[in-house]
Amino acid sequence: MSKIRIALIEDHDLTRVGIRTALLQREEIEIVGEAANAAEGLKMLKTLQPDIAIVDIGLPDKDGIELTRELKATANGEELATRVLILTLRDNKEAVLAAFAAGADSYCMKDIKFDNLLEAVRVTYNGNAWIDPAIARIVLQQAQQNPPKQDTVLSSTKNSAQNPDGEETQDIIDPYTLTDRELEVLQLIVEGCSNALIAERLYITVGTVKTHVRNILNKLCADDRTQAAVRALRSGLVG
Repeated sequence: MSKIRIALIEDHDLTRVGIRTALLQREEIEIVGEAANAAEGLKMLKTLQPDIAIVDIGLPDKDGIELTRELKATANGEELATRVLILTLRDNKEAVLAAFAAGADSYCMKDIKFDNLLEAVRVTYNGNAWIDPAIARIVLQQAQQNPPKQDTVLSSTKNSAQNPDGEETQDIIDPYTLTDRELEVLQLIVEGCSNALIAERLYITVGTVKTHVRNILNKLCADDRTQAAVRALRSGLVG
């Protein structure tokens, strides 16, 4: 079985060593490179092309969000093999949305439990988004406390939420477009659950989950689970 190739970009030596030591407890994981700043990290990622880059958001020379944006820009419209898992102490709405707008695939807090980090790595490796439940709750709470107005949403999307064709994305979503079951599945996607975990929690098959996810993506005009989660969070659609 091929190993999950991971690169670490973290400026704090102790944190980086701790993450590396934890991940290497699993035989299916291989650490292929490490860097302490964005410049070295970006060069390393382009050379090694790992499966996953675990990136600290607070790098000394350039933040992890900008690094992610530059890395994704190098794909030139093609699917980028390296997926980005942002690791951070920031738990505010702005940082989360900025990270996903830059192209991050998953978002974890630095105090994440080891088992959850492994789950995040596996979910990200399989092409799905993993969002730390603590972050999802914070964003949902803010969305509920400050329901987005149409003018505000349109203004913010002009600055930060354009689709690949350059068209503006309007994050006002009619909840009635989704069935009750699809809303349940969407809530669990936002919480970072894998298809297998969603199936377990809702007592349905993984195949049924995949069908619901496909319908959700179509109805939200989202390209992937990450985009669907971000749109759901921004609109207050779930919670």
